[in-house]
Amino acid sequence: MRKITIIGAGQGGLQLGIGLLSKGYDVTLVSNRTAEQISQGRVMSSQSMYDMAVGYERDLDLAFWDDACPPISGVHFRVGGCDGVTPIDWRSPMRAPGQSVDQRIKMPAWMAEFERRGGHLVIADAGVPDLERYAADADLVIVASGKGAVGALFERDAERSQFDAPLRTVSLTYVHGLKPREDFSALNISVNPGIGEYVNFPSLTHTGACDIINLECIPGGPMDCWQEVDSPEAHLKLAVKLIREFFPWEAERCTDLRLTDALGTLAGRITPTVRKPVGKLPSGAVVLGMADALVLNDPITGQGSNNASKCAALYMEAIVQHGDEAFDEAWMQATFEAYWDYAKWVTRFTNTHLLPPPPQVLKIFGACGENPALAARVANAFDDPKSLAPWYYDAAEADRFIDSFAVAA
Repeated sequence: MRKITIIGAGQGGLQLGIGLLSKGYDVTLVSNRTAEQISQGRVMSSQSMYDMAVGYERDLDLAFWDDACPPISGVHFRVGGCDGVTPIDWRSPMRAPGQSVDQRIKMPAWMAEFERRGGHLVIADAGVPDLERYAADADLVIVASGKGAVGALFERDAERSQFDAPLRTVSLTYVHGLKPREDFSALNISVNPGIGEYVNFPSLTHTGACDIINLECIPGGPMDCWQEVDSPEAHLKLAVKLIREFFPWEAERCTDLRLTDALGTLAGRITPTVRKPVGKLPSGAVVLGMADALVLNDPITGQGSNNASKCAALYMEAIVQHGDEAFDEAWMQATFEAYWDYAKWVTRFTNTHLLPPPPQVLKIFGACGENPALAARVANAFDDPKSLAPWYYDAAEADRFIDSFAVAA
């Protein structure tokens, strides 16, 4: 029986570990926190997931919350200013609903399931010496955590990393009391050009169904004031203030918000980064990175957990197909390149939304308001950003794409 060790107990690491158990592998998973510490800790992300990614969970019988989690049924996209006028305003249902389960619920449940299915769970803050030991003992070591000295093993890929600094200050607020939409539950995205974005969708947390509000604030701009926050109450108060000032069309839904819990807030900055997939230990042994440890995107398009799920599914298939062959550096590079063939489109989609929108994107969004079929194509691209190429990024292709819907209408 081949032995696989995975460092990191997040979406990617746990999904891959449980998947490999189902294929008969001996799997050890190393987490720097216990299930109880995760459950009782601060929120870690917004983790909106769409049909393809959730489908990989269902394939492994891990979608424990399908009946309890409120659905994300569509997309509503608006662009406007502080005067409340939204010249771009379109909405569309998705082919299938997405969902967001608080990782403080999901990860502890999956850790228990991993052990129930025969996995070895180790609670330790793994460093490079630990990786040396794991590499000597296992056929393959996969790093699903990009922090600290272990994360530093993976060199930044300058050719694939468009930015070298954060482009947003990000705040997350888990709330009850957001007034429901009248049509369908949605991934609500509002853009105030030059200032930032409002992103909201329903979720499930410890206290039941809730909403997550993500404010993406351009550094140095009028929304970039989260350093002033010194309490959960102040965080919520500032979030509501910014929504009223910069996204007034959303303010009416936010008149009676309350935090889900005192640890239901988060603020910080992320530098979008792509790293090289093979980490070399001092001994010469090699380890393979995965998901956010290699491809880290800003959460503005909500792709992080989707990437992790898709990476886990692809890595599992690659490991199984490799049979008894050695997991050498060439195999690691090839496996990542297969993942990058998808992830590069997620990175391009996300990075496009961190910069001022190019003319063809504004033209596409304007056309979405006039053509429901076109709007549906864009809405469903959150499930598969690869489907945006080439028309999302090229003016001539965008015109041809828009015209094709006009002919069909």
